[in-house]
Amino acid sequence: MNKAALASALGSPSAFGQSQFAFMRGNAFEARVKADGGAELLRLVHEKLDAGAVPPTAGAVPDLSAVGPEGRTARTALALREATEAGVWTLLDHPLLALDVAGSPAFLEPDAVVVHPDGSWTVVEIKSFPMLDGSADAAKVGAAARQAAVYVLALERVAARLAATPEVRHTVLLVCPKDFSNLPTASAVDVRKQRSVTRRQLDRLTRIEDIADLLPEGTCFSPDLPTADLTAAVESVPATYAPECLSACELAFHCRDHSRAEGAVTSLGRSLRAELGGLTTITDVLSAAHGKSGDPTDPAVAALCRAAQLRAEALGHTTC
Repeated sequence: MNKAALASALGSPSAFGQSQFAFMRGNAFEARVKADGGAELLRLVHEKLDAGAVPPTAGAVPDLSAVGPEGRTARTALALREATEAGVWTLLDHPLLALDVAGSPAFLEPDAVVVHPDGSWTVVEIKSFPMLDGSADAAKVGAAARQAAVYVLALERVAARLAATPEVRHTVLLVCPKDFSNLPTASAVDVRKQRSVTRRQLDRLTRIEDIADLLPEGTCFSPDLPTADLTAAVESVPATYAPECLSACELAFHCRDHSRAEGAVTSLGRSLRAELGGLTTITDVLSAAHGKSGDPTDPAVAALCRAAQLRAEALGHTTC
């Protein structure tokens, strides 16, 4: 499903995506990192992750082109096997991996995967945000670590199918511009925690077939449908909007409007929703704060009423 087209058809076009300037800057930086057969990238991998190995003088860069995503994933698996058997530094530029997500294959394209002389594999993430004095923005590093963890899981699936299972390293290399220059620098990032969390989440996902079985007969999400029919189809799938959705989903604006119309507390954030217990709407929250509803022994209700009292005292009003 093209969610961007779906959002536009619903009347809530999404601004989701990277700016053209950031996209061009990122591409230019990645090209610099991978220039000369990835010499600088392999040097950084050797320096940060495998200093005891033979220094990479001239790494191999296999051709990964093939027809269709299935062909590219097969070509990537073959290149990984050949590089592992060869025992030389090898750079796979934009390999394509497949990962089963809720019963459906998802195709993933890491920036690079490096095969070490000992046959182990390392995921490389290249980002255009700066690394100042050896450290980068924690939130951006965390997002990159979660992204790389998915690639590690997908590589482990490839490794499991090989006769001699190679090691997929759980420490990935994050490459960023140094300070305010365009010179690359790198940092090793341990993604074992993110990998474990992602694996648990994938194992708990409801399969697409099970979700489809719960939909009304004849449900269709074609953007060509009349707006009323398309809206009804989309709303037949339960969704819980939170502000975090704005950075990850093309349908976020549509779901936000729907959530605000219903007065859902989650539209103000998941952390706030967790604090309010059984109070799921803003109307319920305000009613409980003014003592008109809710169990007075409920800690959330008591805290709301106390907050309302303090506010009223500050404004010279009476409440509760």
